[in-house]
Amino acid sequence: MKASPVWRKENRTTHIYQVAAEIMCRRGYEATSMNDIADAVGLTKAGMYHYIHGKEDLLFQIMNYAMDIVDQRVIAPAKEVKDAEERLHTILERHIKTLLEGVSAVTTLLEETWALTPTHLRIIRGRQRAYFQLVRQTLEQLASEGKLRNVNPTVATFALFGMVLWIARWYHHEGNLKPEEALQDYLVLAMNSVLRSENKPVLRVASDALPDALAGLRCRDTE
Repeated sequence: MKASPVWRKENRTTHIYQVAAEIMCRRGYEATSMNDIADAVGLTKAGMYHYIHGKEDLLFQIMNYAMDIVDQRVIAPAKEVKDAEERLHTILERHIKTLLEGVSAVTTLLEETWALTPTHLRIIRGRQRAYFQLVRQTLEQLASEGKLRNVNPTVATFALFGMVLWIARWYHHEGNLKPEEALQDYLVLAMNSVLRSENKPVLRVASDALPDALAGLRCRDTE
């Protein structure tokens, strides 16, 4: 007789985050019930509370999980890059690639923070603010070097985030557009939107892929 698979608690918890993020992204936070999530992950509602403390806590944990991905995949590597233009390219490339790979949990950060408790909101806002500051400081450095277009770095930072994060709302893996094609075009558009025309960024796409555990998630608002 074949043995049943053994779930370590951290693996099961990560699976819950991924599935819950997918459902919340598709239906919205309010329209998603704990029963919906429990059914999707193969647990009873009571069994869910072995891993989480409630729906709001789950949302908070998903957002923290999403920011962990951003920290590991985007922020940490970018901080190692001294050149501002190359750092901006690294930030954009890695964040765009993360979204094209389908990490829906990241998109949850955009729309559902209203549902957090004040304490949880401060934590998530703090992590978001640190990321925002990294991008803005990079643009300010580019401005000091005469490489930034004649735009306010704060406005440009908001514009870049809006441009990049919208990917999850229109890109579908079932379509004809390959992720590497979308990545290249997005990099050209994003970099050229803030750099002066005489600066021609050299595009280099990283070869490392997201872990298999994160693949396959996607956010659809047109189903």
